[in-house]
Amino acid sequence: MRRVFLLWAVVGIQAKAEPPGDWAFRSFNRPPLPAVRSSQSANPIDAFVFAKLHDAGLDFAPVAGRPTLIRRLYLDLLGLPPTPQEIEAFVQDQTPDAYEKVVERLLSSPRYGERQARWWLDLVRFAESDGFKADDFRPQAWRYRDYVIRSFNADKPYDRFVREQLAGDELFPEDPDAWIATGFLRHYPVENNAVNLEQRRQEILNDITDTTGAVFLGLTLGCARCHDHKSDPIRQTDYYRFQAFFAGWWPVEQPIASREVMQAAETAQRQWERETAELRRQLDEIEAPFRRAAEQRERQRFIPEYANLMDIPVSQRTPWQKQIARMVEEQVYNRMRDVSTSMKGDVKQQWSAMKKRIAEFDRLRPQPIPIAMACTDVGAIVPETRLLHRGDWRKPQGVIEPGFLSAIDDRFAEVKPTNYGTSGRRRALAEWIVSPKNPLTARVLVNRVWQEHFGRGLVATPNDLGAQGERPTHPELLDWLASEFVERGWSIKSLHRLIVTSRTYRQASNGGKREFDSENRLLSHMPRRRLEAEAIRDSLLAVAGLLAEKVGGPSVFPELPSELGPAWTVTANESERYRRSVYVVVKRNLRLPLLSVFDAPEAAESCARRFTTTTAPQALVLLNDQQVLRWAGRFAERVRNEAGNDAAAQLSWACRVAWGRDPDEFERRLLNDFLNRHGLVDLCHALMNTNEFVFVD
Repeated sequence: MRRVFLLWAVVGIQAKAEPPGDWAFRSFNRPPLPAVRSSQSANPIDAFVFAKLHDAGLDFAPVAGRPTLIRRLYLDLLGLPPTPQEIEAFVQDQTPDAYEKVVERLLSSPRYGERQARWWLDLVRFAESDGFKADDFRPQAWRYRDYVIRSFNADKPYDRFVREQLAGDELFPEDPDAWIATGFLRHYPVENNAVNLEQRRQEILNDITDTTGAVFLGLTLGCARCHDHKSDPIRQTDYYRFQAFFAGWWPVEQPIASREVMQAAETAQRQWERETAELRRQLDEIEAPFRRAAEQRERQRFIPEYANLMDIPVSQRTPWQKQIARMVEEQVYNRMRDVSTSMKGDVKQQWSAMKKRIAEFDRLRPQPIPIAMACTDVGAIVPETRLLHRGDWRKPQGVIEPGFLSAIDDRFAEVKPTNYGTSGRRRALAEWIVSPKNPLTARVLVNRVWQEHFGRGLVATPNDLGAQGERPTHPELLDWLASEFVERGWSIKSLHRLIVTSRTYRQASNGGKREFDSENRLLSHMPRRRLEAEAIRDSLLAVAGLLAEKVGGPSVFPELPSELGPAWTVTANESERYRRSVYVVVKRNLRLPLLSVFDAPEAAESCARRFTTTTAPQALVLLNDQQVLRWAGRFAERVRNEAGNDAAAQLSWACRVAWGRDPDEFERRLLNDFLNRHGLVDLCHALMNTNEFVFVD
């Protein structure tokens, strides 16, 4: 009874004592380590966790067994299961630093970045299509995904990672990766055939504002779009001050080749233009009347105020006119791209003949230059930002200058245009977000990494550290980790290392006195977690011996169930289709069913924590999907090749591959009977369908 009361006291009273809605906005100092410490670990994390346990009359659960620990580490850091050989090597390694050596090896693996990129891509609503009805494909979006993977593998300091994504073009204009990073500002869903362009522009700016606030600050800024935030100290003026940093929004397809490659391409292009000048002039004469008619037809879709912007020379347009005119021109010219469809008879024949003659000079044309889906400013001067009454774009009020969140730093930004033709606004925002004046950024990132290992953050609402979110279960630990994270140079790998080497992380999931901490708010045991969708698919491919190791490049289009029809063109190379799930195309209106059924998000908005559902379709997919059945067959082939023809050896090896351990005697009897009745392929398929395969202890 005493323990129950003390647990209530530690969790309940502490939560009530914390003033709602303002703890996250206060600066943090490095808290001292608690006086009460466990003798089982020198890791500072354990000092904070054990102090809470001690106050509740509890202790750590026992350390998990070595096979469990290495499987947990592999799945957490790489998103892949260890091989039986890797498990055995760790079990047999009796050196004092055996565990730490495994940690270092995994942090150095190129697979690490692929795993860590997944949660970041969820956060930034990364997708390779526009969404809405058309859901047009974004062929260059994959470069941002590869940038994130490279950044995690290189342990890029998080403050640099933030700066690049918000203002890479302004801060590091000579770095191609910095341009690719600004793709963060391009991942919004967009209805490209919308004709109300002012509304569309405002919706894009709202999306960028809301996502930036959620991803980097862990705040629901969008709640202040129409009025002052109901629960957090965020005013409506704060929202539009923040949005003003992005007022220069200007999407670009940025060349990312070297200067030498660019110069060679320009030289080749000029030669091609000289050789084809007369032919192109004749082709233009044929196309001109059809182009004029098509342009006039397409312009009629817009109100005159928008359509007439096309008649204003670019140099004479205001910044706002440039943004709107660009959206008009993109639609008009994309919809009239092939004017030959309106040609008939002799004119069509002349056009076709001319195109063939020009094609004879294709040998002179340069190879396409790599480009990145990036974002910059429309110019050094950007459109005004106005406070919108009730958030309505049709009801603009006073002009708002760019400024920071008043609850933290009630200043307007000191903005200076850059030497590269941009306003410098996003540069000012990026520097503020990673500055010591902002206590949110480090707290938010530390909390996200903690969630990756424990299934729930120290704050259970990672995109909402405000009053409507959960209070931190261990506020001192959160602030200590945030302080340590900054002092260690914003190193995410260092943060992972600190967490996974703690006694807290190495606890067993089935130990401890769970009845006194049933929700595990005090971290009295390791939570058992289901793998996310991509790790399930990657594990299926890994045990089947099919997982391709190719890194980076354009996304792959795996096979789809036959009932979906030819929804996309399947990647021709079969081995390419077996690449890691992080390389599978992310189409907003059609996710790969195997990923979708296991709760992969739709990428319409920032996803900070995936739902974990238990539904019948999950079991049905693993039982009946034709691909899974083929993978089970390949799993069986692998077992025969590695274990030989002895049935008992095959059974043991199959369990080691799928579960990371040998079966116990009870399991062996059941599985042996199943093997005798149904054969090795069905046994391997059954192991793929067990909870132990899709959960990590």
